[in-house]
Amino acid sequence: MARILIQLDTAFLISSALVGILYGFSTLMFIGTVWTFIYKRRTQGVNHAMAVVAALLFLLSTADMILVIIEVEDGFVKYRDTFPGGPANFFANFLQKTFIAKNVIYTLQTLLGDGVVIYRCYVLWQSVWVIILPCMLWCGIAAFGICWVYAPRSNLTNSPDQPFFVGEFMWITAFLAFTLVSYLFSSGLVIYRIWTIERKASAVRTTKRKMPILRVLVDATILYSAALCPFIIIFYTYSSAVFYVMGDMLVQVISIVFYMVFIRVAIGKHAQDRETSERERMTTLQFRISHLENGSEENDVSSWLTAQK
Repeated sequence: MARILIQLDTAFLISSALVGILYGFSTLMFIGTVWTFIYKRRTQGVNHAMAVVAALLFLLSTADMILVIIEVEDGFVKYRDTFPGGPANFFANFLQKTFIAKNVIYTLQTLLGDGVVIYRCYVLWQSVWVIILPCMLWCGIAAFGICWVYAPRSNLTNSPDQPFFVGEFMWITAFLAFTLVSYLFSSGLVIYRIWTIERKASAVRTTKRKMPILRVLVDATILYSAALCPFIIIFYTYSSAVFYVMGDMLVQVISIVFYMVFIRVAIGKHAQDRETSERERMTTLQFRISHLENGSEENDVSSWLTAQK
């Protein structure tokens, strides 16, 4: 069983501050994502499914931030002197409605994020067989999330020294492990598919082109894995209080990773469109100059022939 390194009230204070910072970044990036949809609407069709997912992620992030504020107010102000054991025991009571609601939000946020990656994988590969294992892992995430949120907690001690009982501890660990494996596997399939397509296309091109989309997906995978891996290791080996510190943070990180892919791809697409339009404009200008020069030469020849006659 995990050991407590910091008190739950301290962990929750740290978590609240970090979640607030990440929510600010998430909000700014959601605005940037909305801009990408507006830009796409002017240039090409908008993927309405992705627009809905972006809106849902922002709503879930906002709901999680609201619940964090409510818990801070309840634990440190409203029930500070009346709850037995003080704020530490208050935050150890995982049967509270706000805590259960945050678990539901984190589960839904994870399912949405992994679902988007699986959808991208299917679009690139155009094969159901490729996404069978990711879909099975996604179903496992949903199952462990339901067990984690709704299973009976008769063994819960509500003690800050042992906030999780064995069954719940195993469900959370399995949920996080399935989340990591599903995301890495699906992202790996997407990255590999894009890399193979670009490699085949580069053999035909006369000029070598960078692969910004591939770099964006690699960066997103590294960012989410860098946030999730330490969470799993520390939660399993050292302290269950880290669940407070990073649990709410991951809700915001999922949204940030999703928005980051949209914004960077849109910026790259915008730059590519400008480069293409500039190239077409230069080609047109060169054609007109060449046409004018050829026309003037023909006129000179015609004048010379007329003079000879």
